[in-house]
Amino acid sequence: MDIVLLIAGFLFIILGIIGSFLPILPGPITSWIGLLLLHLTKAVPQNWTFLGITLGIAVLIWIIDYFIPAMGTKKFGGSKFGVIGSMLGLIVGIVFLGPLGIIIGPFLGAFLGELLKDSKNTNKAFKAAIGSFIGFLTSTLIKFIATLVFAGFFFSIFWKYKNYFL
Repeated sequence: MDIVLLIAGFLFIILGIIGSFLPILPGPITSWIGLLLLHLTKAVPQNWTFLGITLGIAVLIWIIDYFIPAMGTKKFGGSKFGVIGSMLGLIVGIVFLGPLGIIIGPFLGAFLGELLKDSKNTNKAFKAAIGSFIGFLTSTLIKFIATLVFAGFFFSIFWKYKNYFL
């Protein structure tokens, strides 16, 4: 059973890293599940303090992930139209453009959202789109770093107790 939990935990770590780029899958929380599965093996002592702290970090990142792109859009002069356009653009971009849509979608969505509000001010719409893009990149980077740290924890803990899995 420990090997099954180890493999499942590893898969959750990988899915978490992938999820740091896909908005559908909460990357840090998914990676945290991998850490939890590792701690549920008989080989690794359960460290609930460690799991609690890492869960808190994962949930915090998951919550702020929804605010960072909107903050970027607002910081660069965007309105609610730009923020909503950015979110819709992300979804439409992923559906029609795949991974490239993750980058292009929010940018175009914020731009078109601002143009819907004020079709004469393309300069402001472009600035809001840039803000949305920067916010999205910032959010993605934070999630990616967190999932890599969780992966590092996973492999470090596994390495420490690897003899118990053999």
